[in-house]
Amino acid sequence: MQMDSFHLIRRSLHAAVASVVCALSALTGSASWAQDLKTVDVATGLVRPWAVAFLPQGRFLVTERPGRMRVVEADGKLGAPLAGLPSVAAAGQGGLLDVIADSAFESNRTIYFCFSEPGPGATNSTAMARARLSADSTRLEDVKVLFSQKPKFESRLHFGCRIVEAADGNLFLTLGDRFSRMEDAQTLDTHHGKVVRITKDGAPAPGNPLIGTAGALPEIWSYGHRNSQGATLAPDGTFWMHEHGPQGGDEINVPQAGRNYGWPVITFGENYGGGPIGKGITAMAGMEQPLHYWVPSIAPSGMAFLTSGRYGAAMKGNLFIGSLKFGYLARLELDGRKVVREHKLLQGLERVRDVRQGPDGLLYLLTDVERGRLLRVLPP
Repeated sequence: MQMDSFHLIRRSLHAAVASVVCALSALTGSASWAQDLKTVDVATGLVRPWAVAFLPQGRFLVTERPGRMRVVEADGKLGAPLAGLPSVAAAGQGGLLDVIADSAFESNRTIYFCFSEPGPGATNSTAMARARLSADSTRLEDVKVLFSQKPKFESRLHFGCRIVEAADGNLFLTLGDRFSRMEDAQTLDTHHGKVVRITKDGAPAPGNPLIGTAGALPEIWSYGHRNSQGATLAPDGTFWMHEHGPQGGDEINVPQAGRNYGWPVITFGENYGGGPIGKGITAMAGMEQPLHYWVPSIAPSGMAFLTSGRYGAAMKGNLFIGSLKFGYLARLELDGRKVVREHKLLQGLERVRDVRQGPDGLLYLLTDVERGRLLRVLPP
């Protein structure tokens, strides 16, 4: 009983400290930056857009969650939905989700995308596919599903689904815990609540930490995650991600091979409507602490490091994350792997689903609404 009281007091203190930090950030953050940064519409009329990738000649590839992928011309004209997509289970949080262009796209026209893949009956799970964009950019060719999350079961929630190509050419994919199967995030015989790492042919990537471990799936890179909708490479090539907490406790993590990130055993959040999750604890031996967390939740989505100087020296190297819940762009100043200051930019936007740095060094955002927009963020 005393231990439970201790954890409740500790959680209250964490929440109070987080609130003070947010308040100080709002007071000390550069208001002029928030006022000076503006957005301009690149394209409008997108239906629940989820991800944007960059193509040559200033064009874009955008996914729409209902199950469409379009090329957007440099002038903002929307192309017709591409032919050749596999069947997509578009319901709830599921649908056509992330997309990236291969690092050698200009020579091979290869893309990777992830989606909620239908299974027998009403079951589904997250899957990732490889395809080639046709020369006339009207269809996908040679589509191959590289990975399917196991097991499939009936759920409309927590698909995760961000893809990152690492410097060695292997692919990271974030996978949600599917909500009602959150305990699976602590098991090694399912893909729920995991980050997986595979080759571009779909095999477990060499060097994965659990290859050869009895009962463990060889694709797993890290585990104990909840639902990640943002992932990126840092300037030094390391893989970063953030993940939705429950009610409070959104996290930024830098997943290391074979490490356990704690969900749902430890969390800075609580059940929807209140009450502790499990024992209501925030730390346990053998489980990693987040690099940063939010209380209350901002519902993060999209994630990009700014490596260009297009917005001035102060913003170069900062981490940018979209907020679905509050409709703003979070700018995080870092000292190594420590967040030292947070700013809320462009407040009053719609739900920010994706954040990317383009080849021109500017930031691009997608807003996840029925008439969603692709936005370019302009320097002051």
